[in-house]
Amino acid sequence: MLGAARHQGFIPWDDDIDIGMPRPDYERFKKKFAGVIHEGKFLLETEESDNRDYFYVYSKLYDVTTTQIEERRINVVRGVGIDIFPLDGIGNTLKEAKKNYRPIGKQIDLLSSRVLAVRKGRKWYKNLAIKLFQTLPKSLINEKKTMFKISELCKLNSFDNTEYVGALVSTYRTKEIMPRSYYGEPTLYRFENLDVYGVREYDKYLTHLYGDWRQLPPEDKRQTAHLQSPADFNHSFLDRNHN
Repeated sequence: MLGAARHQGFIPWDDDIDIGMPRPDYERFKKKFAGVIHEGKFLLETEESDNRDYFYVYSKLYDVTTTQIEERRINVVRGVGIDIFPLDGIGNTLKEAKKNYRPIGKQIDLLSSRVLAVRKGRKWYKNLAIKLFQTLPKSLINEKKTMFKISELCKLNSFDNTEYVGALVSTYRTKEIMPRSYYGEPTLYRFENLDVYGVREYDKYLTHLYGDWRQLPPEDKRQTAHLQSPADFNHSFLDRNHN
């Protein structure tokens, strides 16, 4: 949405696209497409994945003809992809929504401490917490069970029948909680040479997330926050043993 509104396409220094789907649509999409390669090129992996390195509480749609490595505690070797987030209801008032989010946030913190890699630039005490939690046995903290808990907590409130909603498993955490009216009816925007659907109240949505979203960040901040290695567009990740 930021790319469409500010750049009419890709943010020049960004490296990914995120898509949000209201939970009912998200569940239908997973059921129809997950686990099977479509058109010889596209594969959808979801939070129900059995792969031991998949610890995302949302879905990823990959181009299986490519390879991309994301550095985590266990490096994730997949194709170049798009992140697809469920949009969930969280409460009818902002106070209620933030209260309902607390157990979700705690479980996300727990999961992150188990699966993230120690890295430069992160606060020292966060890296220390990651190291400590990763010494605990799976009998005390099981990543897949934690993922299941997060998903079940996110599903407790209906997207269609609550006043406050959001992509509750995104990195923006409680910043994602906003009035459902900001999303409204899907509205078309220009993105490069495509017309794509976005939120109806794009200015309110982007201001809520980013503040003065029209202002470009300083040049030294115009860099990716996600991927540390270049994509390989000539080899498929399926040729590697990533399970």
